[in-house]
Parts: sequence; structure tokens; C-alpha cells
Amino acid sequence: MVRLLLFFLLINLTLNAFAQEEEQRILFSEALSMHLPKYEKKAKKAYRLRDYEEAHTLFDSLVQFELNGSYMDNFKFHSLKGKSVELYDIKKPVYLITYASWCIGSEGEIPAINALATKYQDKIDFVILFWDTQKIAKKMSKSYNDNIKILYVDELNNKDSFVISQLKHSLGLPTTFLIDGTKKILDIRRGITHPLSKTFEESYDMNYNSIHDGIANHLLSGKKKYSPSKETVAINGI
Repeated sequence: MVRLLLFFLLINLTLNAFAQEEEQRILFSEALSMHLPKYEKKAKKAYRLRDYEEAHTLFDSLVQFELNGSYMDNFKFHSLKGKSVELYDIKKPVYLITYASWCIGSEGEIPAINALATKYQDKIDFVILFWDTQKIAKKMSKSYNDNIKILYVDELNNKDSFVISQLKHSLGLPTTFLIDGTKKILDIRRGITHPLSKTFEESYDMNYNSIHDGIANHLLSGKKKYSPSKETVAINGI
């Protein structure tokens, strides 16, 4: 009898633990609705005063304390063939970059993404999401290798207002989301910028190390912490 009671007690505690975990699961869209208005008010003031350091600090604080740990909504996109694709269809951890054709990245960015997508294709899904038409997305996709999934959302058709408001207009472009297999957001990052005087090798090196840092220290759970100085990328670590 005692063993039977202990068994039922254990089952009850387990079910309660699962219930509490479900209750604490906050979607990205919910976290945005709670914290984005306050951030935007402060950020607009910082940019108006040209206090870019404060603006960057505000973004980092929003991400670290309010958005990280939330779960990405099951947003719907389109493949280059025009088929509907849901984020939850992707089972591996996701390195998601939201982009647009008018965003001009640094010179070494795409080659660095291609190299890392090839290196980690068996562990991570690299996804580039373009806010453009299908035609433009197809054209832009030619710069990326086959290890990268290219998706798009055509804002002009006005069929995806929710995903557009949440992923495009909330945090700007380009923005990178590091998402684990359960769709939990581990980190959100802005793209690498640097002076035009940097050489291709230096640009590649900076982008590679930045992207690899996110992969090794967030998406590859249980792995040893990555330090840029431990891996030779191009000429020298920046």
C-alpha cells in the first residue's frame, strides 16, 4: 500500500512539474507585447540624441532580460517554390537571419555563412528569411550554398501581417535569432558592421568568428565554450 501511494505521489508531482513548465512557456510575440513599447520609447530618445551607445545597451538589455528564453511562435513562411513552410517543421536548432534585398551586408558575411553552414549542416539548420517577393528571393538565393534554406515573406500580398509585425518591424533588419530544437530563443543579435577600409579577409574573419561564437556557445549545447583565438579563420582573429 505504501509503495502504491508513493507511486501515485510521484506521478502527481511529475504532472504538476509539466503543468508548471507549460504555464511558464512564454511565446516571443507575448514577450514583445509586454516589453517592446517601453524599449521603443527609450530607444527613439537615444537615437534622437545620437546616443548610439545607449541605444545598443537598450537593445542588449531587451534581448538578454526580456526576450531570451521565450519560445518562437510557429510562424509561416514560403519556400522558393512558393510552398508554405512552418517554423516548427524545422526540427534541428536554427540559425535564422531575417533579411531584405536592400540590406547591404559586409563583404565577408555571405562567404562566412556559407562556410559555417557547410561545417555544421548535420547539427544546425541555417535559414535566411527574405522580406521580399518570390522573384527577388530566388535571385538573392544564388549567393548562398545548398546547405542554407532560403525562405521569404512577400509583404505586398498582405497575407502575413502577424509574422511581419513580429519578426520584421519589431527589431529591424538584419536580425539573427538563435533557436534551439524546442524553439526556445537562446540569443538575438544584430549583424556585423565595420569600416569599408577592411579587407575581404578581415571582413570574412570578423563575420566567421561572430557567427561561430553564436553557434558554439548557444546552439551546440554541452560543447566546450568557443574562443575566437582558438580557431584560425582567415588571416587573423579580429
